[in-house]
Amino acid sequence: MPVADLHVHTTNSDGRMALADVPDAARTADVGVVAITDHERLHPDLETPIDDLAGTTAIHGIELRVETESGQVDLLGYGVAPTAELRTELDRLQNDRIERGRAIIDCVEERLDCDLALEPTEGIGRPHIARAIARSDADYDYEGAFAEVIGNDCPCFVARDLPTFERGAALLANACGVVSLAHPLRYGDPEAALALAASDHVDAVERYYDYGRPVDVAPVTRAIERHGLLETGGSDAHDDVLGRAGLDGDEYDAFRERLAASLPEGVPRP
Repeated sequence: MPVADLHVHTTNSDGRMALADVPDAARTADVGVVAITDHERLHPDLETPIDDLAGTTAIHGIELRVETESGQVDLLGYGVAPTAELRTELDRLQNDRIERGRAIIDCVEERLDCDLALEPTEGIGRPHIARAIARSDADYDYEGAFAEVIGNDCPCFVARDLPTFERGAALLANACGVVSLAHPLRYGDPEAALALAASDHVDAVERYYDYGRPVDVAPVTRAIERHGLLETGGSDAHDDVLGRAGLDGDEYDAFRERLAASLPEGVPRP
């Protein structure tokens, strides 16, 4: 059983769980440590890299999508002490999200002749729009909305303006104690994604993840051993079910030691 779930989303981005709900969800899953990793948003109620939420250790994290030569990948930053440069880039990305969200909503409403009753705001992502489509009079549920309307290569898909891997990884490395490559086996070219772990800005790879299908993790294990990386793990929860994946006690101890060593003086240790 994992003791630490290091990949969790809240209503601050596209999750369904408010930060105040996290401790109950953690206790239900018997998880003592949770990393809040909202998409390209710092959580306004987590003012330090490590916090206590009603007895649950909360690591302030972030998930950042970046562009590479072989496609988009996601990076996880842990123990955020935001720099001015990171804040500026996150502001730009949120503006891009709002403009993109508005373009997708307009396309969906025109194409499906429906009213989504959804206003694009900070943190908006395609899951919000898919839920709105499912609630509308359109003949699509959540999965169908992604599969046929707003998913990649679908008629209402709109691309994002993302930072390069080099820029994004450097921004996180300067602001976070640990930077990890997220869910490496989800990408079209996992080997190319895992090759990014050789970067000086990457400290870890998400070894444990709920892919929802059987996967061969041997390439992940080899990359971790080859580059001397930490293991991270998490459920990527967008609901309130934690602990589907994560780190056991020994694995978390190794992660905690590295994170603690990177934190500024006076900041509480995990």
